[in-house]
Amino acid sequence: MKTIDPKTPLWKLTVEEFLEVSKSVNSDKKYEYGLKGLAKILGCSISKASEIKSSGILDKAIIQNGNIIIIDIKRALTLFGKK
Repeated sequence: MKTIDPKTPLWKLTVEEFLEVSKSVNSDKKYEYGLKGLAKILGCSISKASEIKSSGILDKAIIQNGNIIIIDIKRALTLFGKK
């Protein structure tokens, strides 16, 4: 892995360097929030995400307290792929 100076302007980065930087920024995300986040994970509408959540398929990947919903992305995709 090549070290990139944080002060380097974006326009000076090669495509390879830019992709490396963007992967390191995006790889930290482990959770999504709400039905909108579930829809984003599954690539569907919010109403379809609500339907899938209600079916119970993803119960092991979802933590809900009142109106707050937290989804473990990796676990949700694994469980969804099994059904």
